[in-house]
Amino acid sequence: MAVKQKRRKSVLLRLLVICVAGYMIFNLLTLWNTLNENRNTLAQLEETYNQKKAEITELTALLEEGSQADIIEKAARERLGYVYSDEVIYIDISGN
Repeated sequence: MAVKQKRRKSVLLRLLVICVAGYMIFNLLTLWNTLNENRNTLAQLEETYNQKKAEITELTALLEEGSQADIIEKAARERLGYVYSDEVIYIDISGN
């Protein structure tokens, strides 16, 4: 009878070890997924940061080299689509 009890303890111990190992593997996979998501988010944020940094550099250079009238004119042309009365605008509809 002593042999059977020892065998039961061994089976329970093995079952416990398998459960703990399964839990650890599940946690590892969950953490791996979270890490990949965070890496993707970091890459997107770095891209946004670089774009904003380039925009700031461009605006700073514009401020240093031009006057306020030049800045206002550029903004009116680019953002609002304003043109001078004697200008002729050609729009390329070919799609190229």
